[in-house]
Amino acid sequence: MADEARDIVDWGHFEKSRSELGPGFIRILSYFKEDGVKSIGQIEQAMREQNTAALVIPAHTLKGESRQLGAEPLAKIAELIESTARFCVESHRFPDELVPEVVQLRRLFDQTIALFDKATNPLMTRAAPVGFGRKNVSNQGFGRI
Repeated sequence: MADEARDIVDWGHFEKSRSELGPGFIRILSYFKEDGVKSIGQIEQAMREQNTAALVIPAHTLKGESRQLGAEPLAKIAELIESTARFCVESHRFPDELVPEVVQLRRLFDQTIALFDKATNPLMTRAAPVGFGRKNVSNQGFGRI
């Protein structure tokens, strides 16, 4: 497994959740995808509108769901957005300093989803065919002198 995949997903935690959730795991994963897209959209919209309070709930949701599936780097960014937004609501200011994290959030979410898909979709894990015809068959020399 690539180092990048290990840095983005805690596969031990992912597999533990997968075994604990059993047949419902794929459904939970699909909810994570849907909710994540929605939460990130809400966070981006809140940043555009400079609505600090609107950052809190979607960041909190993304944080919890990410942690449930072992996507700790995603959860950490969501947690930073949530905690900073909560502080800024209390201090009556907008958290401009979160712009880089909000930009990074979507990219990291997309990478995480791609890794989850690869780990759960058997069609994505199969090797691509190498060509057509007898030329590519691996046992062509079998039985020949």
